[in-house]
Amino acid sequence: MSSTLIIAVTVLVVLAAVVVLTAARRRDSVGVLSRETRAREKAARNEEPREAGGRDYEREAVAARSTALAVPQSVAVAPFVAPDPEVIGVSRRQFFNRATVTLMSASLGGFGAAVIGFLWKGAEGGFGSKITAGKLDDIIAGIRSNKGFLYLPAARAWVTEYPKESLAKAETIYASQAPVFNGMSSGIVALYQKCPHLGCRVPNCPTSQWFECPCHGSQFNRVGEKKGGPAPRGMDRFAVSVNNGNVVIDTGAVFGGPAIGTNTTGQEAEGPHCVGGGSH
Repeated sequence: MSSTLIIAVTVLVVLAAVVVLTAARRRDSVGVLSRETRAREKAARNEEPREAGGRDYEREAVAARSTALAVPQSVAVAPFVAPDPEVIGVSRRQFFNRATVTLMSASLGGFGAAVIGFLWKGAEGGFGSKITAGKLDDIIAGIRSNKGFLYLPAARAWVTEYPKESLAKAETIYASQAPVFNGMSSGIVALYQKCPHLGCRVPNCPTSQWFECPCHGSQFNRVGEKKGGPAPRGMDRFAVSVNNGNVVIDTGAVFGGPAIGTNTTGQEAEGPHCVGGGSH
């Protein structure tokens, strides 16, 4: 019984081994060409022309290399010939130098012309030149009709009447300003409209009959002599000349006003002040 079992097991093992070997051989032979087929395919590939690859180009480049040094061809040096100045013309440096000098000269010339034009007195009249104000009698009449004050816009000046009884005292004060005193002698004085303190335009005050600056309260009597406020002097004035009855005011030169404390006319405030309290 046991021997029969052993024989049966042995037979089964042998059969299993045969089955395994047969299956393995079949799997190895699947998709594998025969030796004759592989030989024919190789011969066919050798007969077909093959495209050149990267290695082929590299082999050709290495074969074409040469270790011999390249000898440059000798070139003869041409002799130096001085250039023609007419052909060259102006060099770069000369061009920039001349351009700089030209531009600087034009700038300075324009600036100088502007300064001269600003300082030059107008040939056609206007402020900074001699202005004909009109007949003396007409100006005095205009002053009186405007309650003691006449403003001339072209001259930027106030014109007031100067009392003849004060000329003797005024002569000692305004002796150094003969052109101003000449106008006083004719009965008028031309006062610059700007306050000598900080340049504000000074209006007249109809009630006090003074000039009273609205900016800082400086006060001047009717002939421009300081009466109060921070102004350092009286109102500045212009030269006045009378030619054949015509009054000419020279606004090209401004004469400084009289010193503080000057009061040639003795005029005091004739009514309430328009600016500040002031003296009465």
